[in-house]
Amino acid sequence: MRRVATWLLYAIGALACAYLALYAHSVLTAPKLVPGEPIKIFRNPDAPKYS
Repeated sequence: MRRVATWLLYAIGALACAYLALYAHSVLTAPKLVPGEPIKIFRNPDAPKYS
């Protein structure tokens, strides 16, 4: 039972490290937002207009 608890603790720690690595990657590679610059929204020009 103690061995299972140890492996469970290792697994939780590995998941936490992976989460922090993914978070750091997303923060460092996110596009920088500049105040006043319009947000670029890409829309298919052939899409139907519902309004």
